[in-house]
Amino acid sequence: MPTNTLINKQIISADSHVTEPADVFKGRLSKKYEEIAPRMMRRPEGGDVFVIHGMEQPYPITLASAAGKRGKELADQVFANFMDCHHGGWNPKQRLEDQDKDGIGAEILYPSLGMYLASHDDPEYKSAMFGGYNEWLTEYCSVDPDRLIALGQTAMITPEQGVKDLQQMKKLGMKGVLMPGYPVIDDYDSRIYDPFWEAAVDLDMPVSFHILTYKGNTGRDTGRGPKLNQFIRIIRGNQDIIGMLIFAGVFERFPKLKVVCVEADAGWVPHFGYRMDHACERSPHWLGDVTLSKKPSEYLYENVYLTFQDDVTAFKVKDMLNTKRMMWASDFPHLDSTFPGSQALLAKHTGLLTDQEKIDILHDNAAELYQLAV
Repeated sequence: MPTNTLINKQIISADSHVTEPADVFKGRLSKKYEEIAPRMMRRPEGGDVFVIHGMEQPYPITLASAAGKRGKELADQVFANFMDCHHGGWNPKQRLEDQDKDGIGAEILYPSLGMYLASHDDPEYKSAMFGGYNEWLTEYCSVDPDRLIALGQTAMITPEQGVKDLQQMKKLGMKGVLMPGYPVIDDYDSRIYDPFWEAAVDLDMPVSFHILTYKGNTGRDTGRGPKLNQFIRIIRGNQDIIGMLIFAGVFERFPKLKVVCVEADAGWVPHFGYRMDHACERSPHWLGDVTLSKKPSEYLYENVYLTFQDDVTAFKVKDMLNTKRMMWASDFPHLDSTFPGSQALLAKHTGLLTDQEKIDILHDNAAELYQLAV
């Protein structure tokens, strides 16, 4: 496709998704897990869902493929039939046509069903499903690996298994890893995860934390206030991860570690950085035995990449951010996607940016992070 007139380069979406089909795990699991893999079923009242062994609530595919729908149209179709969803979610050739329609040159691809499975209670089950998914996604992206960029999933059963998963993803040609919101053992501030962070650096595999991959933070649990308030609070999981990694000294020990904060917007980051610096200055003893050689905000602006789609606030406060760590995303084909109007939105939202800042945020930052040829 021709270069984009907004930046004279291809625009890269740093956060898009697939819509896993019914046969996503077929032939990719051991017999034990093939028999209890998620199954797509039609509800008696209409609409397809994945019924998942060990999870009480089925997974509806509607919000994972509701790009371009708003208001009453979406409300009238809370549950959809799979074949009525965007076919590019599972058909890579159609996906390339969808990219062309929206003026997108390449996409970094995350799961949909896989995000929901991140909250499963059985780590071995998750691990099996993620392994099958990684194989399926590799095949999907093989149609055009320059435009369809695969990130793998790990269940992080143990740090040692996490390292093996990273090595396998690298072998498959994947460009990074989506982490579960919580590991199985302890939490990510534990020193037992240092070998994993080291491996991520050595293998040059950026580590992603995506909203809605935290147990108790799926958007479907009971929260305070109306349902819209549950939607507002979902970025909290990512904020907690970032703060934990910084205050635990993870970036101090591994200064080349690259962490991606996915779909949690970016306009809040300047205040978050200030607040961390303030806390560290006032109560440094709360760091325990951790010694930081820099202000917390310095790790935030150097080691953490931020993806966002229609957060115009991020552009308005860009002088308080590191624009080399900001990456725009379309979120296609999810509910929050800017598809099919991404170009009009970007033309409006990027008006305050310099030409180089546009190039960085819409192309160069993602291309450099994931070593892309597009």
